[in-house]
Formats: sequence, structure tokens, C-alpha cells
Amino acid sequence: MVFDPFQKTIGLTPPAGEAQIVLISHDHSDHNNTKSLKGTPFIIDSPGEYEYQGIRVRGIRSFHDSEKGKKEGLNTIYSAVLEGINVVHLGDLGQNELTDRQIDALGEVDILLIPVGQISTLGAKEAATVINQIEPKIVIPMHYWVKGLKVKIDNADAFLKEIGQKEAKPQEKLVIKQKDLPQERIEVVVLKI
Repeated sequence: MVFDPFQKTIGLTPPAGEAQIVLISHDHSDHNNTKSLKGTPFIIDSPGEYEYQGIRVRGIRSFHDSEKGKKEGLNTIYSAVLEGINVVHLGDLGQNELTDRQIDALGEVDILLIPVGQISTLGAKEAATVINQIEPKIVIPMHYWVKGLKVKIDNADAFLKEIGQKEAKPQEKLVIKQKDLPQERIEVVVLKI
């Protein structure tokens, strides 16, 4: 499964593997590069309920900015249940907080991928607010500046400081089973890019 495949124009190498499912949160060029992927994946690019090869996906309408979409348009939040784990990808969420309806639609969230780069998405404080609303077991920050990125957004430092995780060390990958999900506190995992 691939979320929001980007184009090389942003300065990073796009994903090039084969995907069974591709989820696109919004139709901006830095989030909809399905041509970089091999095969003929099942593409989901709008709100609704889907099931493909045993994977259940729910798309939930949201806003790309804090002005109810007036500046950046709409965004789709995705909840994907894989092997009993609910993975939620917020896309380019720009709302300062989620509505009760959105939270209810997400259900119990195991892994949350949340934008933290501030420009046209959530910043550190807003991301912390959304995390507190959702209360996931694992948080993975995304959509922040890394070396080579040509897009002007903030790095993850302010977010990690805001949530008390400024010492988080980037990991190559996250492999986890349902039985190994943290139960006592929220774990933050920064992935190497």
C-alpha cells in the first residue's frame, strides 16, 4: 500500500515499487504520482468505504487548510485496516482539530501518520492537538522538511519538542504486529527518509 506518491520535482526520489493499493489524499502534483509505481494498483482518491484483497479502507472528508478548504481545497483522511491494525494517514490535513464526526469515523487508531511541517498543513501545536484527540498507539510524523526537499516547510524538530520527544532517533523501518502495539503510552516513531 502506498499513500500519496510524490513526484521528483519536490527534490526526493519517488516511490518506484509495485503497490496493490494507492491512496491519494488530494489531487496536488506532490501527492498523486501513480505513474511512478509498477503494476496496476487499485487507486482510491476520494471519501467512501472500500475493500480490496481483504484490506478495508475508509476515506473521510477533511480540509487541507484551517479555512475550511478556501485556500488549499479538500483532503481525504484514510483509515486502512491491515492484519487487524488500523493505520490512519491524515494526508495534508490543515484543520486545526478534527470534528467529532471525523474522530468517530476513524475508530480506535493504532498507527497515525500525521503532517507536522506547518506550511499548508498542521504545525507542531496543531499536530499535538490532533494526536490528543485521536490517542493513537503509535505516531509517525510526516510531511516535514528533509535534506533535498525543495518544498519550503518546517522540519520535525518543533513537533518533536512540542510532544516531548526531541531525542527521537530516526529508524529505517517499522515492523510491528498487533500483539506488540504499545498499550501504556503513545510511542513516536520517526522514519528515515
